[in-house]
This record gives sequence, C-alpha cells and structure tokens, in this order.
Amino acid sequence: MIFEYLVIAGYFMLVMGIGLTFRGMARQSTSDYFRGGGRMLWWMVGSTAFMAQFSAWTFTGAAGKAFTDGFAVCLVFFANTFSYFCGWAYFSARFRQMRVDTPTEAIKRRFGPSNELFFSWALIIFSLINAGIWLNALGVFASAVFDADITLTIVVTGVTVLFVSAISGAWGVVASDFVQTLVVAVVSLACALVALVMVGGPVNLVNEFPSGFIMGPDMNYGLLLVGTFIFFLVKQLVTIMNLNDSFRFLTAKDSINARKAALLAMCMMGVGSIVWFIPPWASAILYPDAASAYPELGNKAGDAVYLVFARNAMPLGTVGLLLAGLFAASMSSMDSALNKNAGIFVRSVYQPFLAKRGRQTDDKKLLRLSMLLSLISGILVIFMALFFKSLKELSLFDLMMSVSAMIQVPLLIPLIVGLFVKKTPQWAPWVTVLLGLCISWFMKDVLTPQVFASWIGLEEFTRREATDMNLILTLGAHLFITAGFFCLTSLFYKEEQDDTKAERDEFFVDLETPVIADESQDDYDRQQRNKLGIMVMIMGTGVLLMTLIPNPIWGKLMFLCCAAVLSLIGWLLKRSARIIPVA
Repeated sequence: MIFEYLVIAGYFMLVMGIGLTFRGMARQSTSDYFRGGGRMLWWMVGSTAFMAQFSAWTFTGAAGKAFTDGFAVCLVFFANTFSYFCGWAYFSARFRQMRVDTPTEAIKRRFGPSNELFFSWALIIFSLINAGIWLNALGVFASAVFDADITLTIVVTGVTVLFVSAISGAWGVVASDFVQTLVVAVVSLACALVALVMVGGPVNLVNEFPSGFIMGPDMNYGLLLVGTFIFFLVKQLVTIMNLNDSFRFLTAKDSINARKAALLAMCMMGVGSIVWFIPPWASAILYPDAASAYPELGNKAGDAVYLVFARNAMPLGTVGLLLAGLFAASMSSMDSALNKNAGIFVRSVYQPFLAKRGRQTDDKKLLRLSMLLSLISGILVIFMALFFKSLKELSLFDLMMSVSAMIQVPLLIPLIVGLFVKKTPQWAPWVTVLLGLCISWFMKDVLTPQVFASWIGLEEFTRREATDMNLILTLGAHLFITAGFFCLTSLFYKEEQDDTKAERDEFFVDLETPVIADESQDDYDRQQRNKLGIMVMIMGTGVLLMTLIPNPIWGKLMFLCCAAVLSLIGWLLKRSARIIPVA
C-alpha cells in the first residue's frame, strides 16, 4: 500500500499547487472569483463542463450498476452526451451571452428579483445535497481502499476540497478540472484496455457477461429500457442545460469558445460512456464475487467493484492512481458547487439585502466574504455526506437517481422552459416548483410502480423494474404536468402588470447577441496555457516516476505511455503560450 499512499500524496500536492498558482488571478475581483472574469479558453471550460457531470459516483454507484445490470447504465451517460450536443447546437453560446457573473443574476433578468431570491435559496440547498451525495460516494470507495473509517475519510476529503475551492475561486476550480480530466482519462483508458485484454476482447465481453449484457437480470419487459432511455434524454437535458447550470459556460471568453467547450464535453462524455464501464463489465466475468469483497459496506458493497478490479488486475500503483481519479472527480464536482454557492449568496442574497437598506460595500470585502462562504458551504457538505452515509439501505445509484428525479427536475424545469416560453407571470416559476415537488411526492407514495402495473394488468414488477418504472412515471409526470403547467401560465400573463418587462426584453436581446473577446484577452490566454502546461508536465513527471515501482514489464510500459502522453500535452500547452515576435 505504500506506493498507493505516495501516489495519492503526490496528487494532493499537485492540486494544492494548482490552487496556489491560480490564486492571484482569482483575487482581483468577485467576477474573477466567481467565473474567472469570463476569460477562459474552450478546452478549460469544456473540461469543467465535462467534470460537472462526473463524480466519484461514476466509479462507485454507476460502476456497481454496470457490474450487475450490464449495458443499461450507459443510458444515463448517453443522455448526458445528447445534452452537450444540444449545448453545442443552441444553449452554450446563449448562456455566455447572458452577460452575468452568477446563474441567479440570469434568473433575475429573466424572472425578476422575487424569483431570484427563491431560486437562490433553493439552488444552494439542493447543491449542498448533491455535493453530499458525491462526497459520500467517495467516502465509501476510499474507506474501502485504505481500510479506514468512512466518517474520517469523508471529513478529511471534504476539508481538502473546501480549502482548494476557497483560496483559488473559479480559476483554480476550472484549472484543476482540466488537470483532473487528464487524470480520469489516463486511469479509465488504462483500466479499460487491460480489462479488454483479460476477457479476450469486446465480443467475449458481451457474450460472456453472466446475466445478459443488454437487458441484465430481473428485467422481463424490454420496453422499460427504451422508455427509461427516452425519459433520461429529457431529464438530463433539463438538468444540464438550464439557467442554474449555465455557470460552466459563463467562464468562456466568448460565444465561440462556449460552443467549442460544449462540443469537447460532448465528445469526452460520448467516449467515456463506454470506456468507464468496461472494467466493471469485465469484473462480472473475471470476479463474479467482487461485490462480496467488502461486506463491511453493506448493501453498497457492489459499489467498490472498480477497486476489486484494480487490485486484482492492474499493476502496483494503479489503485493510487484510481483513487486520484476518484478524488479528482469528486473534488471537481464539489469545488464547482462551493464556488457557485458563494457567488449566488453574495450577488443574489447579500447585496440585495444591503441595497434595500441603502448600504453598499466594496468589491474587495465581497471577495473576502465569498472565500468565507466557500468554507462554510464545504462544512455543510461534509455534514450532508455523513447523513447519507447512515442510509445503508440505499445504493448510491438509486440515491442519486431518486434525488435527481424527485427534487432536481421540478426545480429546474422553469429554468429551461422559461428560455422558450417568454411571457409568464412572476408567480409562475416558484408555483411550478411547488407543484413539481407535490407531483414527486404523489409518484413516490401514491402512484407507485406496483399500482401502475395493476392498472394496466401486468404482473408485479421486480425490484429493478420498479426502480426504472418509478423514474419513467416521475419524469413523465414532470414533463407533461409540471412543464405543461408552466407553459399554461402564459394564459394569465398581463403585460400592463409586468414591472420586469424591460429587463426581461433586454435579457432576450442579449441572449441572441454574440460576445466577442477584447484585446486584453491574449495575455489571459498565454497565462492559462503557460500555467497549466507546467502543471501537466509536473503530473507527467510524477507518472513517469511510477515506472520505478516493482511491476511486470507491461505495467512499467503502461505508466511510461501515460507519462509520455501527459508530458506531450503539457509541452504543447507551454509551447503555445510563447509570444511570437512580429516581423
């Protein structure tokens, strides 16, 4: 285990180095702290957009689902890929063109100040819940690796994340996302290639999967998979391309870079949708008892299947690199949430509160307050993760899907539909959310899958079918009833009573007006390329040192190839930062 500890220690030093390197760029103004002043290049923005939908849950809860159910888990991630395609085609450039620093400022421009306050509190609370799930997922996995107490693992990891987020703001968050994307890519590709070799190729992987690769076990109705996928497409579009999640594209330096960022995220998500799950699929063939390797995790034991594969099939040091990838994924999701929450509170809660009392404060004081709020948010996330740890009866996959379908979807429906249905009364968004939450409760406790099955004359659903059916029913109800209600509120719109009309009209004009980077952007571009080039080359050197670990020749060659790829990327970035003299 000594090699695994050294790899993790090296990774944490790298992440802290990134935070310190970009600290100066984040301390010039609150705009720099919240969104990098809207100065970031597409490959940085695309990385943070990609990592926003990636967390330790992918390597734990989703991997456990892949181990038992086969291909079905990919449906969620294919839906993510579709959402980023829609982002490239329509949403990403328009989000950048909203010309705001925080997502709730965009909500204010579209729906007015009362909705800004409502959604500020609602989004802060929900993001804390989501981040708690991510941190809990990481705690489950990391505690199994180090044979440590889950509570201690959650606390130590959470403290590290909040420290990095607080000191470097959006610049550090997005820069670390780029480096962490490379870590995830290296780990995923290495594990996937070894897994394919061990099972004899992709054909054998599909044919020898123990419970049917496409359908998986406990699935009698194939149409459920089709229905689940269709509703996942809508659900993920709602939960990724909305005014709240626009924050990832607010950092882009112009409209063109925002679109390129969405395209990059789409490509990475599309490839990753398959690559991430090859090791769990192979483990179902190679290590069918993998889910029983960590009985201390209770019903969540299957979520550690990636660890079983890495320990049994990969060279020494890979578990440490895998843990680095897990830390990367969760830290990315968490630090983005903490940074966004700080921006929402300062711009949409604290500043309006001061304005109502005729008071103002300078930007430097607000910047210090933002750092303090990041710390406080991080502490709350730790407590949330500890609460989810106590829910032994829920798998991480079911927990994530339930929270997303029941709370996230109704909360975000007005924030995407409102981009197309323009004339709605000011009460429409928050009333729609309350209606959506009532519908979520109704679908969970009244119109259950078993009740629905009895209505249409089907036999009782299996546990897996009931879970999928519940998602279909809940998402269908939100799509037709919740979203339909919001659209119908336009019938009650009265222009003469709309005191936010001027600001709303200006918002939609800006939405269609491209943002073009100014002349000072070149210096920011060079700084990004130079700083990240150095960090990636350092990471490549670290992976190169892993060739010294006593492994078989193929293991040393694997680390050598990974180091070469990382070093090349770092060198190209640093080289592109050079100032070319004008002849």
